[in-house]
Amino acid sequence: MKIKILSKKGSNLKFLLDDTTPGFANALRRIMISEVPTLAIEIAEFTDNTSALFDEMIAHRFGLIPLEFDPSKFNFKEECKCNGKGCPLCEVFFALEKTGPVMVYSGDLKSTNKAVKPISPDFPMVELLKDQNLKLEAIAVLGTGKNHAKFQAANASYTYFPQIDVSDHKDAKKIEKACPRGVLAVKNSKLVLADPYNCNECRSCEDASNDKVKVNSDNTKFIFNVDSISGLDVTYIVEQASKILQDKANEFKDQLKGF
Repeated sequence: MKIKILSKKGSNLKFLLDDTTPGFANALRRIMISEVPTLAIEIAEFTDNTSALFDEMIAHRFGLIPLEFDPSKFNFKEECKCNGKGCPLCEVFFALEKTGPVMVYSGDLKSTNKAVKPISPDFPMVELLKDQNLKLEAIAVLGTGKNHAKFQAANASYTYFPQIDVSDHKDAKKIEKACPRGVLAVKNSKLVLADPYNCNECRSCEDASNDKVKVNSDNTKFIFNVDSISGLDVTYIVEQASKILQDKANEFKDQLKGF
């Protein structure tokens, strides 16, 4: 198996996974989405809320705020030394108190752990009109996307690497212009692949060439596109997903030894 990084821009990572199978690629994709642990607000207790929104709606909004945190310093509550009672190693407390008229933002949450905070202070939560109050305390814990979408670490997808037969060079300029993503180019009057990683297999080139250009898929190569939607670095998410998949494989091998 080979990996080639195609691009990394902010929270987005694009890479080529080569010499593998669709089953493995899909397993890796699903783990990135649903099994890499992230931190999110799980409990919100309201002391005062005279805004236009119900407690449940505001709690839901706060739960969806992505939080920055160091994953090496937190445990799942059920795996923590405190036996799930709650401690700084498995919980982070937040407090908020506001009186209108004002817009309440994610940055108004005050954390007991200075290293844990929303990835942006500018998410609008609720507008308070004159004399309206909002006072609450919240607790953030580790979780995974398979239990709730608010714990989802990333959006991940992949496409098969395209195999494009450009041996027929008639109407090369027409075929080049038909491609909406600049995958094909004309060099020395010949049609060549300029950027195969940008192909989404729309097959416009096939239509423009009357099916003389053929687009097929290589089911051993996959172009991954991963976007972090949490406080975790996108590279960390991919690395952690591969470790989780390795652990699953080792566990499966250990169980097979008993038969």
